[in-house]
Parts: sequence; structure tokens; C-alpha cells
Amino acid sequence: MHDLLDPLLLSRWQFGLTTIYHFLFVPLTIGVVTVVAIFQTCWYRTGKVHYLQLTHFFGKIFLINFAMGVVTGIVQEFQFGMNWSDYSRFVGDIFGAPLALEGLLAFFLEATFIGLWIFGWDKLPKGLHLATIWLTAAGSILSAYFIIAANAFMQNPVGYTLNPERGRAELTDIWAVLTNKVALAAFPHTIFGAFMVSAGLIITVAAWHLSRNQHLETMRPALKFSLWMMVVAGIGTVLSGDQLGLAMVQTQPMKMAAAEALYKTSTGADASFSIFTLGTPDGVHELFSIRVPYLLSFLSTHTLDGTVEGINDLQAQYVQLYGPGDYTPTIWITYWAFRWMIGLGMLHVLVAVVGLWLTRKGRMPKHQWQWKLAIWAMPLSLAAMIVGWIFTEMGRQPWIVFSLMKTADGVSPNTTGLDVLISIVAFTLVYGALAVVEFKLIKRAAQKGPAPVEEHIDEEGKHIPVTTVY
Repeated sequence: MHDLLDPLLLSRWQFGLTTIYHFLFVPLTIGVVTVVAIFQTCWYRTGKVHYLQLTHFFGKIFLINFAMGVVTGIVQEFQFGMNWSDYSRFVGDIFGAPLALEGLLAFFLEATFIGLWIFGWDKLPKGLHLATIWLTAAGSILSAYFIIAANAFMQNPVGYTLNPERGRAELTDIWAVLTNKVALAAFPHTIFGAFMVSAGLIITVAAWHLSRNQHLETMRPALKFSLWMMVVAGIGTVLSGDQLGLAMVQTQPMKMAAAEALYKTSTGADASFSIFTLGTPDGVHELFSIRVPYLLSFLSTHTLDGTVEGINDLQAQYVQLYGPGDYTPTIWITYWAFRWMIGLGMLHVLVAVVGLWLTRKGRMPKHQWQWKLAIWAMPLSLAAMIVGWIFTEMGRQPWIVFSLMKTADGVSPNTTGLDVLISIVAFTLVYGALAVVEFKLIKRAAQKGPAPVEEHIDEEGKHIPVTTVY
């Protein structure tokens, strides 16, 4: 019973569960608001009514998702003080800077202009109203950058000095924190991933309507747009992921070794990419593996004869640097999360490529199983992004701030396991209820389809198409 009520274990579970739940809404907020801005721009430039319908339709889905993301995001900040007070005290001077910029600059920008966009229909000039949705999109992307910069410090601490008297890290260079090599690599990877998730949502919604032969005039262009968006964002995700991998090898070689289940330092052909590996329970020896020669060397160093450090050698190095202890993450989680991320990502890009082939020259898929496959684009893309974040955070263990503070040292000393268990149960019940509400609201809005277009005559006698305002 004592192990089940371990405050460290329960605090990690709580933060992981609430973070994953919050992250369900983040990529959709970033991607869908950008898509809405694109559709509104197309309407502004062409005057085609179906672009206005798509703007309102996906704008409504964006607003539902945005509201839920704000509510669940607030909980994340409370947890730092509630369950991770020692971590907050140690790193708050640095971690708080990008979070403050996110709240005071990015979120303020986003929240202000989203209000103007919602209530500015038929009140603001068309061009000015269009600018409000683009500024909302810019705010959401800027917000993501500050959050990623804060997280990057945990992966690769920079721009700080240790104060031994106060026992904490103190900020010395905010620019170094904001231009952390991990942040610069992770940011485009995250944004492209968010665009993939959003493309998956549009593919799912469009495929559902088209399979029922309804809203053809709006869903055909929406499907075509989202299929191309998935392919382009998929390419961007791969290219940015390559750069993130190089940064990871430089800053956290143990994470790369664990991602490949590479136990011994290898060079050239021996530095192979593991498709499947089995090891001993203690994670020290490899029993069986299927590998591609040279590939890991190329991915890690961009050369065929590069050296990739293995788990065993890195563990010995870390013991010398940081003292006795186990410095390996949970290998099977890190290993399989990395593969699920890649596999699911490649799968839903493949779905998009097949979709482009089936819809070439105005054609539509003829079989229901093809539509059903397209409808699963959204869950696949979202799952890929979630396991990617699991890999990022679990691969850093046992550190909460790499090389500076272990996760076990960051938990609140006066918080009991029972306290955390009660909050986990409470969060689970509340979040479960919110999940039901969120799913039903988005499902209802998505299945209802675009609102019909009405027209009114302006002062110059021109017919102006409008849809129902939120």
C-alpha cells in the first residue's frame, strides 16, 4: 500500500495524465485557427461563398476547442506549486520568464483578437476583421513557442547560474533561454505536428459528410485542402524532426540511445536503426533485434561513419559525473513511444497520399471502407503527437531538469500520497465529464455541417453573403 501511495509516483501520474489531456486541445487550437484564417482569406480574395461557410464552420469547432484548452491549461500551472514545489523553487526564476511572456504577451494577443473576431462580423471592415483572425493565429503560435522554450530548459539548461547559498538556478540570459537549440528545433516540429492533427480533423469531418453525399460544395474543397495540408505538414514534420534528433544527440545522448535500445557504443554499420529489439529485464543486454545498418549513424550525425554512444557507456559516464544512481529512462516506453510516433505519423501521411490519388481530377472514393479509413485520420494524427510528447518527457528521466535536478528531488516534501490520490480522482472525474461535453459539442457541430448562406443588400445595393454569427 505504501508504494501505491508514493507521492512521487502519484505526482508523476497526475502531471502526465493532466498534461496529455490538455495537449488534446493544443494542436487543434494552433492548427485549426490557422486553417480558419486561410479559409477567410480565400473568401476575402475570391468572394466565393463556400469559403465563408468553411470559415464559420471550422471557426465554431475552433472556439469550442479553444475554450476547453484554456480551462485545462490553468490546472497545469497550479500543479507546479501543489505537487512540485521544490522544482518550482529551484527553477522558478528561469521557468517563470517564458511562462510570463506567454501569458502577458502571447495569450493576451490571442484572447484580445479572438474576441474582436467573434463579435466583429458585419461590424469591422472586412480587411480589418480578417487581420483579427490572423493575429489570433499568431498569438497561438507565439504562445506555443514560449511554452516550448520553457520546456527546452528542462531538456537543455542554458542561460542560468547556480546560487549555492539559495540552492536554486537563477536567470542570467533570457535570450539564451529563448534561443535554446532544443527550442529552435522543437518549435517547427511541434507546429508542423499541430498542422497534421488539424488536417486530420478536417479530413475526418469532410470524409464523414462526403460519405453521406451531403454538403458537397463545401466539403469537396475542404477535403482536397486538408489532404494537401497533411502531406506538406508531414514533410515539414520529418525535416524538422531530423533537426530535433541532431539537437537531442548533442544535448541528451541517453534519450537517443534509449530510443534505439542501443546498449553499446557503435560506429558506422554497427550504428544501425533498430526496427525491433528485445533486451534483458534489467535493460543491460540485447537479446534479439532487427536493424538497418548505418541508418542510426546517419540520423544521429548525418554521416555514415559517425559514432553513437550506447546506454551502458553513457550510464558509466553519468555515474562519474553525477554520482551513483540509475540514469537510464524506462527503455521500453522510450523505445516504443519513438516508434509509435514515427509509425502513426507515416501512416496518416500515407492515408493522405492515397486520398489525393483517389480524389484526382474531381473523382471521389467509391467504397465505404475508403471513407471509413479517411474518418480515422484524426485519431491517428492526434495519437502520433501524444506519444511523441510521451517520448520527449519520459526519455529525459530520471531528470526533471537534465543534469541539474532529478525528478525525485522536485516533488513537494509536505504533500502526501493520499493528497495526490484525492486530486487525481477529482481531476479524473472532472476531466472525464469535460471530455464527454467537449466530444459531444464538437461532434454535434461537425455533423451539423456548414450553416446555410443568407444574403443582405448593403448601402451600395450589392448582395453580401453572410452566415449565422456565433
